[in-house]
Amino acid sequence: METESKTILKPLLILIFILTVIIASPFCFIYFLNNGNPYTKYVANKLVPVHLKEKGYTKEEIEAAIYVEPKYVINRNFYHGHYMVVFKDEPDLSYYYGVTKKGNHVKQFCEKEKQLPDFSTETVESRTIHSENKCVKSQDNRF
Repeated sequence: METESKTILKPLLILIFILTVIIASPFCFIYFLNNGNPYTKYVANKLVPVHLKEKGYTKEEIEAAIYVEPKYVINRNFYHGHYMVVFKDEPDLSYYYGVTKKGNHVKQFCEKEKQLPDFSTETVESRTIHSENKCVKSQDNRF
């Protein structure tokens, strides 16, 4: 009698596991679409503030620094999530930083977003106050 219950229990547990995976998969997919990859967010939140500190920036110079998830395909050498930084002396300009997949190096993207008076934005690639000497184009190497 005991062996019968074990032989029935094992396939039942496997079936429950498979059904749980099938039911949970769409919810996980929707979560990743809306919030991005949690690992990417963790890496960016850990490495970019250290990079900014190494470049000599203090918290007093930075107005905003947050992780953002772009809605378009970016350079495939980088994790998809960006880190957006707005400096107090340039409050209308957003700088973007990315983390490379190989080596986890932080690089500034050449493209910056300028806030216009009508609340729209335009992309700026020219040198600005906080531009780094070597930047990477986020739109290169996409496919």
